[in-house]
This record gives sequence, C-alpha cells and structure tokens, in this order.
Amino acid sequence: MPIESYISLAIYFLAMLAIGLFAYRKSTSDLSGYILGGRAVSPQVTALSAGASDMSGWMLMGLPGAMFVMGYDTIWIALGLLIGALCNYLFVAPRLRAYTEVADDALTLPDFFDKRFNRKNSPVRIVTASVIILFFTLYTSAGLVAGGKLFESAFGMSYEIGLVVTVGVVVAYTLLGGFLAVSMTDFVQGCIMFVALVLVPIVAYQTFSGSDEMLTTASRSIDSFSQSLTELTVLGVVSSLAWGLGYFGQPHIIVRFMAIRSIKDIKVARNIGMSWMTVTIIGALATGLVGVAYVNKTGLALDDPETIFIVFSEILFNPLISGFLMAAILAAIMSTISSQLLVSSSSLTEDMYRAFAGKEVAQKTLVKIGRIGVFAVALVATLLALDRSNSILSLVSNAWAGFGAAFGPLVLLSLFWRRMNHAGAVAGIIAGVVTVLFWIYVPVLANDKPLSSVLYEIVPGFIVSTLATIVVSQLTAKPCAKTQQTFEVARQQVMEASA
Repeated sequence: MPIESYISLAIYFLAMLAIGLFAYRKSTSDLSGYILGGRAVSPQVTALSAGASDMSGWMLMGLPGAMFVMGYDTIWIALGLLIGALCNYLFVAPRLRAYTEVADDALTLPDFFDKRFNRKNSPVRIVTASVIILFFTLYTSAGLVAGGKLFESAFGMSYEIGLVVTVGVVVAYTLLGGFLAVSMTDFVQGCIMFVALVLVPIVAYQTFSGSDEMLTTASRSIDSFSQSLTELTVLGVVSSLAWGLGYFGQPHIIVRFMAIRSIKDIKVARNIGMSWMTVTIIGALATGLVGVAYVNKTGLALDDPETIFIVFSEILFNPLISGFLMAAILAAIMSTISSQLLVSSSSLTEDMYRAFAGKEVAQKTLVKIGRIGVFAVALVATLLALDRSNSILSLVSNAWAGFGAAFGPLVLLSLFWRRMNHAGAVAGIIAGVVTVLFWIYVPVLANDKPLSSVLYEIVPGFIVSTLATIVVSQLTAKPCAKTQQTFEVARQQVMEASA
C-alpha cells in the first residue's frame, strides 16, 4: 500500500480521536450526558448516526459479498431493510422519544422497560440487559472480523494486528467521549460512506462499454435478474424481507431516537436518514454486481468475495483516494462497533451496577464504570473475533435476528398496547431468544441442518415472542393505574407534536 494511503488513514484516525477528546470535554460529567448526549442531539447527526451505526462493515463488505453468493436475491434483503427502517422512523421513533422522557427519564432500553411497568430493578430489566450484553458481544465481534480482514487484505498486516488496531481506535474515542463522541464520529463516518458507495460502483462501471456487457459478463456467475425471479421461493422472499423486522429491536439504533432533541425533529431526521440509506444500499448492491462482472472479465483471483470493495479501491484509484476509501470501510466498521460498545456499557452501568449497588452512586463514578464496561466488552469481542473463518454477514444476521425477536415485539407493544404487563414482557423476551437460538443451532433437518437453512430465524422468533407477550399479558394482572397514566401522557405528547 503506497504511503499516500497511509497518510489518508492517519488523518482519519486523528480526526476520530480529536472528536473523542472534544466530546470528553463537553458531555461526560454525568451518566445522562455520557450514554445519551443529554437528549440534545440534532436531527442531522441523529439520522446519519443511526444509519452509520446500523449499516456497519457489512454494508461495504458483507452486502457486496452476498451478491456473489446469492445473486439478485440480495435485493430482497435490501428492500426489507428499507421498509423496516422507514417503519421504525414512523412508528417507533416519536413514541419512544416521548415515552422514555415521561417514564422518569429512562436512559437505556432496559431502564425504559423497567419504568414502563412502574417497577424497580425488575426481572425484565435484568433479562433485557443480559440479552443486550450477550448479542452485542457477538455483534461487535462481526465488526472486528471485518476490521481484521481489511487490514490483512489492504495493508498486508496480519489479521490479529488488524483486530488490535481496529478495536484500539474505537475504544479510545468511545471510552473518552461517550454518546456524543459516538454520534459525532458516526456523522462524519456516514458522510464518508455515502461518498465512497457512490464513487466506487460508478468508477468500476466505467471499465465496461455499457450495461449490456456488464450484465452479460456478470451472468456467468449469477443468474439473470428475470431468471432469479422465476426461481424464488416464498420462504426465500419472506426470509429476505424479514430483515426489516429487526429494526424495531436494535438497541444501538433506537437509542438514537431517545437522544434526539425533540419529537418534531424526527421528521427531518427521517427524511435525511432514509435518503442516505437508499443511496448507500443501492451503491453497495451495485458494487457487488459490478464486482462479479469485473472478476469474470479480468480473471481476477478473489479468495473472499467480501473484499471486493477493497480490491476496487486498490486497483481503480489513486493511492490518496484509495486511502480515503479504506477509511470508508473503517468508518462503517467503527461506527457500529462504537455504538454497540456504548450500549453494552450502558447496560452494565445503568442496568446492572447502578440498579443493584444498594446505594446512591456518584455520577463521576458511574461514568468511570461505563468506561470500564466499554473496555471489558471490547476485550471479549476481540477474543471471539480471533476465529477469522466467521462470515461477517452470518454473524450480523444471527445477532440481528436475536435482537429483533427478543425486543422488536416488546418495543412495539410497549408503545402501542396499553394492556401489556411485566409478566408478558419477560415471557416475550425469553420466548424470542430461545426460538432464535433453537432455529440456528439445533440440527433437526436432514444432513443435520438447522431450521435456519430454510427460513430466517427472525421470522419464527418474532412471531413466537409476540404471541407469548400477548397471551401471558392477557392471562395475568392488568398494569397499574400509574402505568396506564404514563402511557396516556406519552401518547398525548406524540399527538401534539404531530399536529
């Protein structure tokens, strides 16, 4: 890798650390500032922060790689994600922003569930926090795998050194600046990702005489679009579209809605966020499609399809631009890792340590515990990521399904169904997690294959979790009067803001 590329990366790293230091001075004096930015984040930062933390390394590596393996079926995943993200902005964002503030200023998702049912240190809080820590450790490891592959492929470093560099920079600015640092770096990283995913497929396309040549060449490896449509199965389409269900239960995304400065700003954030997401997803799919054609045309040896964006960056661009594009991949990876580390740390601090400390804890002590939590989760995720054989898309899909099934129905029913109670919430979380794990790991089909080989695990997980929540809530006591009153106040605030 030429020296110019290293210079571009060095500038990027220094910029991220500078943002961390700035945020350290501005928003880390108390726990609310450290884990939620004081609920004063602008809609622009909210939108790009939510998008960047959502898409991660799989946007630039996993999704283009999926085009090699799945062909045009990947488009259904993209469509499901777009629909899910839009519904998240429309239905979850405004109500969650109002409800978490009305419910005694809940700072985390487990804290919200606790206060939603007018409980203190309840089982739903512990179960939710435990699931967050478990799945985010797995999710974070997926980002680190992407970082290790990037440094190995692009810079000739060992995979292990790539892990250390990736996690080192992310931990530094997240540990220092908390939520404000994560949101501000996500904004910058989202801008970098946007430019990269427009630039790379357009330049790669220029190596062909036109779309006919490109599509014909690509068809040597993947079926034509019309043929792929005729071979689709109902379960295949449902599995792909079901990725959109995951949005309702992703703590690192919906926490952005809790932190935005007002309900009225959500509409602006939605317009910016959906525009950004549409362009970047199309760019990622186009990178994969042009990549298939390019490999067939040139006979390029590509051992790992998930590195096609890296290959294009090295072959087609000036070294200085290549460094910028490498920074785009790091931006995608780091934006998600930092968000996941912070949410995991928040659960360890607010929902585990503070909830059961048995005494009032000083704000500075809580911030210190939060920083220790960031480091601890990062360490475990790094150890898991040492297994480089893991597929980025596979790791992300498992964690995405776990969160979507465990928390998606709970979030929606918490915001829209007055009758849901604490017992139903606990039952729903456990049912969703157990169903997803069973679907992924228990070999019940022929050739010892799991059920996930037929249908994406989020579908049965979401359904079972929803049914368990509703049935148990109906069979047990109604929520108390205070709980129902808080529900009504939050609903009223959303209606007034939407008027």
